[in-house]
Amino acid sequence: MTRLLQPVLAGLVTGVVGFASSFTVVLAGLRAVGADERQAASGLLALCLANGVVAIWLGLRHRMPITIAWSTPGAALLVATGAVQGGFPAAVGAFAVCGLLVVAAGLFPVLGRWIAAIPAPIASAMLAGVLLGLCVAPVRALAEIPAMAVPVVLTWALLSRFARTWAVPGALLVAVAAIALTGPGLGAVDVRPMVVPTVPSFGAQAMVSIALPLFLVTMASQNVPGMAVLAGYGYRPRLGGILVGTGLATAAGAPLGGHAVNLAAITAALAAGPDAGPDPGRRWIASVTAGGSMIVLGLGSGLATALVLLSPPVLIEAVAGLALLGALASAVTAAVADPARREAAVATFVVTASGFTLFGVGAAFWGLVAGGAMTLLHRRRKDRAVPGENVQEDGDPGEGGEGAGGAGGSAEGIGASGEGAEGAGAPGGSGLPGKEAGASREEARLAQR
Repeated sequence: MTRLLQPVLAGLVTGVVGFASSFTVVLAGLRAVGADERQAASGLLALCLANGVVAIWLGLRHRMPITIAWSTPGAALLVATGAVQGGFPAAVGAFAVCGLLVVAAGLFPVLGRWIAAIPAPIASAMLAGVLLGLCVAPVRALAEIPAMAVPVVLTWALLSRFARTWAVPGALLVAVAAIALTGPGLGAVDVRPMVVPTVPSFGAQAMVSIALPLFLVTMASQNVPGMAVLAGYGYRPRLGGILVGTGLATAAGAPLGGHAVNLAAITAALAAGPDAGPDPGRRWIASVTAGGSMIVLGLGSGLATALVLLSPPVLIEAVAGLALLGALASAVTAAVADPARREAAVATFVVTASGFTLFGVGAAFWGLVAGGAMTLLHRRRKDRAVPGENVQEDGDPGEGGEGAGGAGGSAEGIGASGEGAEGAGAPGGSGLPGKEAGASREEARLAQR
């Protein structure tokens, strides 16, 4: 009985922490791209159902603790992007295309290699620029609604010191209490779970502003770090099958408003680590239980949306920002870690954080363009400065360390650090040793000169 109880409890904790720590980011993202309150509640329910079904299926099939989560960095990207031409139907079409791209990446490994070719500092800088807007929300909340924000921030700060996993859920509970004490109550709000289909439309602006960046963020800062966490605990499932499953679930959930599902990172550690039981062969029970708990929690999506509607918007954004602070720290650290690409990473960060739109295309795309242009410019300058030397920078295609990892981790907003804000989610993912080796070779070349 004890052997069964421990992984079940670990799975329940995984599901509750994953939901409570980042559902505010998801709702903020869906509202930002044009969803009304009913469509946002439907999107949250769709994500919970997709997470649960895929996690249960993969766990039972592989007998491994493969935990699934929604893309919190992707939701933050939606907040930064805002409404696109065509409104929410265009965003839904972009969600579906993102899912199909993930399926294609699972079926055709060449797409994964293309993603790996993006220098990790550039990808991290883009993620940092996407997250910045939400991460400053706690400061704005302290200035605008101090009576409600101060207890929330203090709770988060104290729990991040003594119980990091529960820091964001604890701050959320304090925020809910503040809303209950100062708000009008739930009497006039429909808290039932909602299923609101949206007919997708497909436009070029939404594809470039949402579909492509969402695909890149989901792959680089969720799926690759998630595999690294599983490998760290001795589990090595085939990534292609996982990508096909999560991509199909994303495409299926898109008409109901869900934006993206993918591998988890920090919650993967909760289900795959020793807290889920001493026997690694039975820890899959934890991920299956987590999937079931997400389905149950999805039934409360209407209540979660109602709480957001009753709250001052900046308070919910503040909770979301606290959930993402760790992911921002990880992304910034990884973006500037390589001196050779630091200027390109800063250019990417500045352009992405600016939030500007050009030709109807959002800042995340132009941030990648700016970073790529700076990388090529500096590479050519370096080639001219050292004629005859075959310079291959750390992270170019074929170099072990760069690119394959995620942009700042899988920021699902878990605890004080944010999902994926830890080492497994840093750029380079499982390839950090290759990155360090590349840096050592560069230092050796400089010393010889």
